[in-house]
Amino acid sequence: QVRLVESGGGLIQAGGSLRLSCAANAITSVINPLDMGWYRQAPGKQRELVAIFRSDRSTTYADSVKGRFTISRDYSRKRVLLQMNDLKAEDTGLYSCYAGRGGTNYWGAGTQVTVSS
Repeated sequence: QVRLVESGGGLIQAGGSLRLSCAANAITSVINPLDMGWYRQAPGKQRELVAIFRSDRSTTYADSVKGRFTISRDYSRKRVLLQMNDLKAEDTGLYSCYAGRGGTNYWGAGTQVTVSS
């Protein structure tokens, strides 16, 4: 019903910037009421929330990315974007797009971000 496709990951030096994009393949009436956001999982660690853009347009960020990452949402194109600036080695991980609400969750396959120090 909802398919999420991420893009924009890659290998970058510390201090650089990347922009991740997640496109939802779903009808507008299904995707727009959902929260959308990004999680990441580093090797040997549990998946953690990076940032979320809720259906009420509020946002939440992990403390570790506040002031460096910005999440935004393009309702007309059914996308959620994550602008990542001043990247650090500890930002390395598999970044997965999320959409959901009320117990219904959808996940993308993920895009790898590797930050070299």
